[in-house]
Amino acid sequence: MSSRHEVMRHRDRSESKSLERRRDHRTRSKDRRSKSHSPTRTKHRSSSREKKKDKKSKKKSKKKKKKDSSSSSSSSSDTDEEELKLLQRLEAERQRLKEEKRKQKEMMKANETPEEKRARRLKEKQEKERKRRERMGWDNEYQCYTNQDNPFGDSALTHTFVWTKKLAKEGVKTVSRDELEASNRQKQLENKIELEKVKQRRLEREAERAAREAEAAAAARAREAAQFSSWARHEDEFHLQQARLRSQIRIRDGRAKPIDLLAWYVSSEECVDALEMHEPYTYLNGLQMQDLEDLLEDIKVYKELESSANQPYWEDVRTIVLDELGKLRRLAAPDARRDGVHQAVAEDVTQIFKGKTGAQLEALQTQIEQKISGRRDGVDVGYWESLLSQLKAHMARARLRDRHQHNLRRKLQLLKQEQGVQPPPTDAQHKAPQPQTSQAPDEEPKQEPQPESSAPPEEEGEDSEDESSAAVALYRSGRYSPPLLTPEALEPGTLLTDVTDDEQRIAFLRHALHAAAANKHAKDASQALVTLARETAAGSSTTALEREAARSLAAGGGGAGDHAQFSVEHALPDQPCLWADKYRPRKPRYFNRVHTGFEWNKYNQTHYDMDNPPPKIVQGYKFNIFYPDLIDKSSTPEFSLKACPENPDFAVLRFHAGPPYEDIAFKIVNREWEYSYKRGFRCHFHNNIFQLWFHFKRYRYRR
Repeated sequence: MSSRHEVMRHRDRSESKSLERRRDHRTRSKDRRSKSHSPTRTKHRSSSREKKKDKKSKKKSKKKKKKDSSSSSSSSSDTDEEELKLLQRLEAERQRLKEEKRKQKEMMKANETPEEKRARRLKEKQEKERKRRERMGWDNEYQCYTNQDNPFGDSALTHTFVWTKKLAKEGVKTVSRDELEASNRQKQLENKIELEKVKQRRLEREAERAAREAEAAAAARAREAAQFSSWARHEDEFHLQQARLRSQIRIRDGRAKPIDLLAWYVSSEECVDALEMHEPYTYLNGLQMQDLEDLLEDIKVYKELESSANQPYWEDVRTIVLDELGKLRRLAAPDARRDGVHQAVAEDVTQIFKGKTGAQLEALQTQIEQKISGRRDGVDVGYWESLLSQLKAHMARARLRDRHQHNLRRKLQLLKQEQGVQPPPTDAQHKAPQPQTSQAPDEEPKQEPQPESSAPPEEEGEDSEDESSAAVALYRSGRYSPPLLTPEALEPGTLLTDVTDDEQRIAFLRHALHAAAANKHAKDASQALVTLARETAAGSSTTALEREAARSLAAGGGGAGDHAQFSVEHALPDQPCLWADKYRPRKPRYFNRVHTGFEWNKYNQTHYDMDNPPPKIVQGYKFNIFYPDLIDKSSTPEFSLKACPENPDFAVLRFHAGPPYEDIAFKIVNREWEYSYKRGFRCHFHNNIFQLWFHFKRYRYRR
């Protein structure tokens, strides 16, 4: 309250001073105005009129200046008077409010009870104490502490601690208390500023650490993404190899699909021994609509897995399949929407397309596209678009045909090089290769007259002229030798062999055969000598038949090399079979799959995310065992499960079917199975295939 009264007194004092200054200014302005309006007295009225006339102009100018100054001074005095009146009114209003407030306070003090008086005084005391603490530098969090209630156990918390010995040592013992409090407040303020700086530096360090962690996490994710991309690429390569292997198995077993033949064609281009005489689109002949639709899906899979070098091949095959599928659909629904080409003209259009090369078809495609884009009057756009769709299929066939011819020429050249008929090409020949098959038709007529020189000569004395003339007639009629064919009459892909090349090839093969026979003879002779020496030394009484059987067994490796090893197949002890003399024991073929994945349990959700997935675990297996030659069809195959003695986490799953098949076993994870058919369990024997599919149980955590 005392500080408030001081502020009010200071304000009243300043206002009174301003009023006095304004009053002085007003009096000075009135004096100036009275002096400016007083009449000018002339001292010398006896002056001549000429002097008055000379000074007349000067007086007029002075009068104008005086009038201007008087008007400005009058306006300023008016504003000063208004401001003075306003200040007086404000001061009177302030005094009135102050008086009313004082009267209300006196009235309240006169009417208040002793309890209210104590509460008012206590409140004033608390307010005074709060202001004192603020002056001492206390924060808001310390305002609620008192001498009786504070976490420091200080009964004199509200009093300022004075360290007299420290002050005496510093030589400031005689300093007043106010100065000490001011210095303490300054120190507290400096400490608070330093604390804020420390907090700011800590926040900056945390931000820098978070930025470094984010950068490290981003770099780790980038590395993992690169690693995952490499894994994905290797996975695609693995799936492609598996798809090719499945195709080879189906081709070997005689149950090949069209996609298997197409994949074998493109994968055997680098293999010299694999020679395909027909174009790949010939495999589509005779396919039904369902087969073509399945082939489209298989082609889509190969397009995703194959490299960029074989993408044009699969795209051309897909175009041809779509064209054939469209033809079958039009035949199946003749009442549906027709193409732009009439049926009577379609065959002529096909014949025109058949007789053209790839370059001619490309030029024709350019012309048709220009005609469609031109949008001229009288142009049947639907007809030309339908023609363009058919042209694309013919262009795809032409490209595949050219690719087939190129592969045949290249393989022929490689065969000649391997057989020693033709020397390997030099660098210049690599740069400018010349196909050898194109010269064969030209060389054939040159070699044709040779049979005439080698024809049987006429025997004089034994054959009559009639017989000789008849023989000549028969020879000329073409019954003894095949007729001469022109290059146009040959089928596409026909290989022509030169006589000189054929003789060189035969000589090369004879030389290789003689060398192999000589080596074999020398090896057999040396082996016979060694065997004879061993028999003589050991006194063996074995017969030559037994030695021959042992030699054949050693050369064949006991038949173990005929079966492919599976990585998870478990080895079984030898099984003596009574039916081994009648049926050759063999292991069944199988097609197994492992189901892997991960579960989003609480642990994995806490430690992993979609960018960093948890490691996969085995969730189940699918076993498909083939028994096509089972002797006893009435007995179904069986399986048994036995834990591994060396590792209880794994178990051996053994399958037994009976003769002529041996038992086969696999090492799997030893966990509890899910036997519910709703969970994917399957165990049945149908169409000579024993299927065992199962998943492991998933354990849920429950409190």
